[in-house]
Amino acid sequence: MNVPDWVEKVDPCKSDCPSRDLLDLIGDRWSLLILLVIGQGVNRNGALKRRIGGISQKMLTQTLRALEANGLVARHDFATVPPHVEYELTPMGISLQHALGPMFHWIQDHYADVVKARAEFTTRTQEAA
Repeated sequence: MNVPDWVEKVDPCKSDCPSRDLLDLIGDRWSLLILLVIGQGVNRNGALKRRIGGISQKMLTQTLRALEANGLVARHDFATVPPHVEYELTPMGISLQHALGPMFHWIQDHYADVVKARAEFTTRTQEAA
């Protein structure tokens, strides 16, 4: 089997690989959804919460802070009353969005196949029991 060239530089399978830190960040479902939605132009806290079903305010705030701390999202506080804060992807966040795009396309293209595979697996395991 051919090993991709990047494995020689970054091997997330090794327990001490620093890439695992970033994989934890971007592999979190809320981070992915927040990056996707901000990349679509939704940039205010309330609008993000309404757009991302099921996320709590606490989780939204924590995830936005983590994305900001890691340079993927920029926060702009307009210091007004009532508070007006907007978020946007940084150049690094845009770069990550481009890398994630093919994954979201894959999900769209193969979701029905995955659902079918799940159903077939359930049928096989129930018949074997």
